[in-house]
Amino acid sequence: MPETVSRSSRTAASTGCQPPAPAPGPRSRTITAPPQPRRFRSRIGVGAASGFYPAPRRYDLFLCASCPRSLRISITLDLLGLRQSVATTLLTSLAATPDGYAELHRAYETTVHHFDGPLAAPALRDRWSGRIVSNHTPDILRDLAGSLAGEEGAQHAPLRPPRLVADIEALSTLLDRDVTPAARPSARQAALALLDRGLARHPYALGTELTAADVDVWVALVRLDRDELRCASPRLGDYVRRLGDRPAFRSAIKTMYDAA
Repeated sequence: MPETVSRSSRTAASTGCQPPAPAPGPRSRTITAPPQPRRFRSRIGVGAASGFYPAPRRYDLFLCASCPRSLRISITLDLLGLRQSVATTLLTSLAATPDGYAELHRAYETTVHHFDGPLAAPALRDRWSGRIVSNHTPDILRDLAGSLAGEEGAQHAPLRPPRLVADIEALSTLLDRDVTPAARPSARQAALALLDRGLARHPYALGTELTAADVDVWVALVRLDRDELRCASPRLGDYVRRLGDRPAFRSAIKTMYDAA
């Protein structure tokens, strides 16, 4: 689910990926679920009817500071050399980045007339029309590594080689389910053991070359408690440090988390 950066288009930002349910009022014990962000899932270059085809500097991104999904996108932009082609707007608090929130609000209203639901980021915008293309992070990552990876000036890197796409998707599902601070400890430990066994055979998550799977794994691991990670496997800690020394990972986490 995309991170909800505003409970409505005109209110302050939420700090979590899903807004908390409001406390029950004095006259009611029913807890009403918060409104869910509306999901937009158009794709770039997928289906002629969409009208979203690759073009240099046509698209930009709204990202949230300290959001793991935004961090995955930020690292991917650097690995693919897309910083000059796909601009980003980093959102922190409403008070600190009011212009960014106003732009995101305008993009949602352009996409849906009189839109007044929760704003959500990460979000990919078509700058030509002003509309939101997608706020579904997996699709955004697929388009960055696929349709947009050959943009003018981009350094093509095969982050999603066809032979590994199924494994990348399966690993991403495992990480989102079991390698999070909120996952059951037993499930998390089992998933970490699986990752450790893979890294015992090769230097990266799925082999001898860095892929999109490594971006997913690294972002999942850096969110965990360091002591737990060290106890689970010194090899995983070494992997986090090794990738963290690469410029794309180091600069992205510094930008995304120092701004929070």
